[in-house]
Amino acid sequence: MRNDPAVPIEILLVEDDPGDVLITREAFADHKVRNRLTVCSDGAEALRLLRREGRYAAAARPDIILLDLNLPGVDGRTVLAEVRADPDLSRIPVVVLTASSAEEDYLRSHELMVDTYIAKPVDFAGLMHVVRRIEAFHISVRRVATG
Repeated sequence: MRNDPAVPIEILLVEDDPGDVLITREAFADHKVRNRLTVCSDGAEALRLLRREGRYAAAARPDIILLDLNLPGVDGRTVLAEVRADPDLSRIPVVVLTASSAEEDYLRSHELMVDTYIAKPVDFAGLMHVVRRIEAFHISVRRVATG
């Protein structure tokens, strides 16, 4: 976790829907959250980035992961399980942002120690609320980490 508030938040967005990616970028820009948003469109790519494999060897470690559960190939549930099982990754906060309303997804995410579980909003105002929650969450996590 970075201590300097001038350093942008490194955000990994794992999302396969281009429309959701676009609106997320716009929400962070509109709210003026200092961030670097990296997007992976599937779970396998996200795991390669997190493990710094192949073309991701020099990738920045994210400060927070925004994770959709319903991804092609390796899904978000598997990504969350892999992150929590890896000692090098397990301390990265994970926010599940999902359209899934299945109770089993909610319960399984909490079993895997997700930091926050948020149902995807359907409009820009709802997404702005989510961005504010993510920013507040990151600031509070940074305060705890730095004492």
